[in-house]
Amino acid sequence: MFDQKKLKQIREELDQWQEKEVDRALGKHPERSERFETSFGESLERLYSPHSVENADYLEDLGFPGSFPFTRGVQPTMYRGKLWTMRQYAGFGTAQESNKRYKYLLSQGQTGLSVAFDLPTQIGFDSDHEMSDGEVGRVGVAISSLGDMETLFDGIPLAKVSTSMTINSTAAILLAMYVAVAEKQGVKPEQLKGTIQNDILKEYIARGTYIFPPEPSMRIITDIFEYCSENLPLFNTISVSGYHIREAGADAVQEVAFTLADGIEYVKAAIDANLDPDVFGKRISFFFGAHNNFFEEIAKFRAARRLWARIMKERFGAADKRALMMRFHTQTAGSTLTAQQPQNNIVRVAYQALAAVLGGTQSLHTNSFDEAIGLPTEESVRVALRTQQLIAHETGVTDSVDPLGGSYLVEYLTNRIEEQASSYIEKIDELGGMIRAIEEGYVQREILDTAYRTQKEIEGSDRVVIGMNKFTSEHAEVPEDILELDGLVEKKQHQRLAELRETRNADSVRKSISRLQKAAENGENIMPSIIEAVSNYATLGEITSALKDIFGEYTESVII
Repeated sequence: MFDQKKLKQIREELDQWQEKEVDRALGKHPERSERFETSFGESLERLYSPHSVENADYLEDLGFPGSFPFTRGVQPTMYRGKLWTMRQYAGFGTAQESNKRYKYLLSQGQTGLSVAFDLPTQIGFDSDHEMSDGEVGRVGVAISSLGDMETLFDGIPLAKVSTSMTINSTAAILLAMYVAVAEKQGVKPEQLKGTIQNDILKEYIARGTYIFPPEPSMRIITDIFEYCSENLPLFNTISVSGYHIREAGADAVQEVAFTLADGIEYVKAAIDANLDPDVFGKRISFFFGAHNNFFEEIAKFRAARRLWARIMKERFGAADKRALMMRFHTQTAGSTLTAQQPQNNIVRVAYQALAAVLGGTQSLHTNSFDEAIGLPTEESVRVALRTQQLIAHETGVTDSVDPLGGSYLVEYLTNRIEEQASSYIEKIDELGGMIRAIEEGYVQREILDTAYRTQKEIEGSDRVVIGMNKFTSEHAEVPEDILELDGLVEKKQHQRLAELRETRNADSVRKSISRLQKAAENGENIMPSIIEAVSNYATLGEITSALKDIFGEYTESVII
């Protein structure tokens, strides 16, 4: 990409600059640290130049937006044509309360919904189960039946709104409820747009909201792939999540590597189920975090996009352009928010969101500044949404495609992240794939080691966190307005479930649950049976329990 004669001249003048200018400057003003480094521990040079990327091939490594390898974006005109989808991840208390928040967000200019479910919903318990005590509606909305789902989307036209649902082990059940609600609205399945996370492997790695062992969990995922490819062609059937891997303590390289290794495992499972990568590959999406190291994060998104395109093309033989594209949602980093000086979080989130946009995200959630203290208020959510709108309409960064493409630093970091992530993926392949690597604890140990190192750096003030270990305040700065949940949430949910069980057709529920178990035993696609069961108002807990009888439960191994 560069003229060798010119490179030689630049190298010579670079050496002269180092001797004449830099050494003199260092004598007067020593640098702030002896070492500047990336999140993945690589030393950063003082200056990057054409030498830093001299082996790059523009057409092979960068290309043009909307063209392989998609380093510079998945659409030819990117945000000059269509802005990213602005989502605010929301859900708390009852379905009725969350419905009000969704309508408020849509009225404020949000362009897509992102549903947070409470912990019992995530792990397959009804709100009135003893294991749900104290957790109903706490970290998301409580959904135990189709009745709750109907309330959640009451008055929201599902034919016009794209909905993302952060749900994994019970993804098939929540998707079935969504389809059933749409049908009651007169919306056909083929009209529905949105995403279910449906990424169970990262649950074994980072979050722990698993139910079934890996093998039946993967079977459920491929059943969803197959059903949606035939019935929900516009719906993203999986969002392979690096966000939770990063929140667990991974660095940028590990986030890319382990996320894509999970993606590889899902593609392999789908191919083994006789699904065409050129078909289901179009409906795979990804989910990443945006952290504080601005240029590193931009490079991370570009590297992930290029690496995935190469994996799909070279490893799996995909040829359809859309099956090679990595489309991803981004959320700003919850783990970087501080309870100390919480308004600083507004600034953190703004820079993180800007990195996501400059990295080419298709969808974005901006965290609210008070989330380190409690659930976000309407005011804090509005500020978070306005952050996206300001980036979109006032900064000018959306006026050209990949405006930092060609930056020596950004291109160098893009190359290094891709190279190091590829090395991790090779190691995982050697172990026998991602499931085997998880079972052996390899991935978990790598993340734990990184998390420990990061925490030690914060505690030793080697890693600055404003308001926490530098520029601290003597007095606590707590927002005056903190969202308090209705203390009657659990009682209300218990009442709704009791009324549901009294009024539904118990015989229809029993028969549909029996048909579901037979489908699970016989290796049939279980999605039609789950849709039938939820339509008869079988609860999430009843369906999960029935599948546990067939698939069993997963017990985590101790990682040493």
